[in-house]
Amino acid sequence: MTAILGISAFYHDSAAALVVDGEIVAAAQEERFSRRKHDERFPVAAIAYCLAEAGIAVERLDHVAFYDKPLTKFERLLETYLAFAPAGFRSFRRLMPAWLKEKLFLPRAMDEGLATAGLGGQFRGRYVFTDHHESHAASAFFPSPFDEAAILTLDGVGEWSTACVGVGRGNRIRLDEEIRFPHSLGLLYSAFTYYLGFKVNGGEYKVMGLAPYGKPKYRDLILEHLIDLKDDGSLRMDMRYFNYCQGLTMTSERFHRLFGSPPRTPESLLSERDADLAASVQSVAEEVMLRMARHVHERTGMKHLVLAGGVALNCVGNGRILREGPFDDIWIQPAAGDAGGSLGAAMFVWHQLLDQPRAARAANSQHDSQHGSLLGPAFGDDEIRKFLDAHGADYTRCADDEQLCQRVATLLAEEKVVGWFQGRMEFGPRALGARSILADARSPTMQSVLNRKIKFRESFRPFAPICMQEHVHEWFEMPAGQESPYMLLVAPVLQAHRTPPATDDSPLSLIDRVNQPRSSVPAITHVDYSARVQTVDARRNPLLHMLLTKFYEQTGCPMAVNTSFNVRGEPIVCTPHDAWRCFQATEMDAFVIGRNIVLRGRQENADPAATAQHLAQFPAD
Repeated sequence: MTAILGISAFYHDSAAALVVDGEIVAAAQEERFSRRKHDERFPVAAIAYCLAEAGIAVERLDHVAFYDKPLTKFERLLETYLAFAPAGFRSFRRLMPAWLKEKLFLPRAMDEGLATAGLGGQFRGRYVFTDHHESHAASAFFPSPFDEAAILTLDGVGEWSTACVGVGRGNRIRLDEEIRFPHSLGLLYSAFTYYLGFKVNGGEYKVMGLAPYGKPKYRDLILEHLIDLKDDGSLRMDMRYFNYCQGLTMTSERFHRLFGSPPRTPESLLSERDADLAASVQSVAEEVMLRMARHVHERTGMKHLVLAGGVALNCVGNGRILREGPFDDIWIQPAAGDAGGSLGAAMFVWHQLLDQPRAARAANSQHDSQHGSLLGPAFGDDEIRKFLDAHGADYTRCADDEQLCQRVATLLAEEKVVGWFQGRMEFGPRALGARSILADARSPTMQSVLNRKIKFRESFRPFAPICMQEHVHEWFEMPAGQESPYMLLVAPVLQAHRTPPATDDSPLSLIDRVNQPRSSVPAITHVDYSARVQTVDARRNPLLHMLLTKFYEQTGCPMAVNTSFNVRGEPIVCTPHDAWRCFQATEMDAFVIGRNIVLRGRQENADPAATAQHLAQFPAD
């Protein structure tokens, strides 16, 4: 047996992944255990979980792979600070303590962390440090369903690379071209995230969600002043408009003068101009992604493309690559950001360094080896019932899965909001039907209800549909058989299901447009008639597929709203305790855990102060 532990840590979204004899056994982000969003600390709890899931001690690990090369990254930081000296001294002074304490002496820090995670056990194997974009590329290609594919990785920055293109064949990957820091599509997008008042490395998806409410009025300004974009998607940025090389902010005064104001104050009212800025940078990002995809296709001649890196979470851009690009199919790593680097590092060691073959795939197989990305902890029936009993929950126990799904489908059809906690937790930032909040997509008021009373977040933010795989082409502009199991593709709602918005002579505010129904499934239809689609099939997720089947039989609608089981600023729930606290703190109507249904109206111990107490734990995201 060969056991390889992959680790990402110390920047954001730390995680651990365990590969045993080439099989992905477990993977989880530290934030799910620590309850600290985007936790960057060494993933002690995630490692402990992975070891427990596999039933092995830390001494049994053969390799521990770290997802980037700290010394090379340190070299880049020093060169950047020297290039901008003395302007970068404050930033340099702020970062040096962390580097001198742990990042420059990573093997020592890892020894200590592994001993803690392994309950005092000693790691005796070999440490391997992979290149950051090699980790992304490995996470994209090796679990994919393709025997060979073009590779595209895009993020803020690794060591020096900010984007790479290459190829994967069999058990080997090769990266051939790169864009180097400080020129970066990811950092350009993050600069606008910062300018729009959202958090960098966390709020980028808000920019993507806000974009359809605006018009790309500033697209030409970005292309004229901020970046020099080439036909192959490569770009150079005018660093006079940015401050991330030498300062503690993303944008400079020149940037603010170009767009006419200082950055938006976080949590202040969003304006039409903010939406236009979001639309503009989103439009540019999509153009860059399309050009890069076409270039790598022209260069490699491959029929398939795999993607990873934080920018690969831009599912609008992914959808355009699939629909408009030259590839037959694409596959995106579900944990595309830094968390997924832990998995990529482990798989790189197994295939590339140890030269182990990939499992043979049937011709035209769409089946990847990611196991639905359901790689986190699960909880047994006895454990769940003991928890519910200990907390005085009044619950109904269903006899089997069919009865459970029938009853929950009825609750959804009655427009009840259901917390759904089943099986192993998802790996990656999206809830995929294991730690989800489900609702009726047909409800014209559901988006508002979910944002205001359940998630406690900005009203403009859209919700995604989970749709039965066999019906997705009947509702969205996706070909029959097209999969999107990881909620990483945006597709338009078909014209037949659209509802023209009501019009009058007065201009509508952003909020008014949010509340206008646009299709027969308004809760999942964004303002531009798009939806971030997740397909559900009976092989990957049989219970969720059964639930949707029962709902379809009752309503004729093969989909439901799916959003993550958490409130704003909170990591997705991991344990029954996390889920119970979230259920009590929100206005969810039902909590379904295992085969047990807990209805809000039947609970005697609900605490009126629970909402405020729960929300106070998590800073605004």
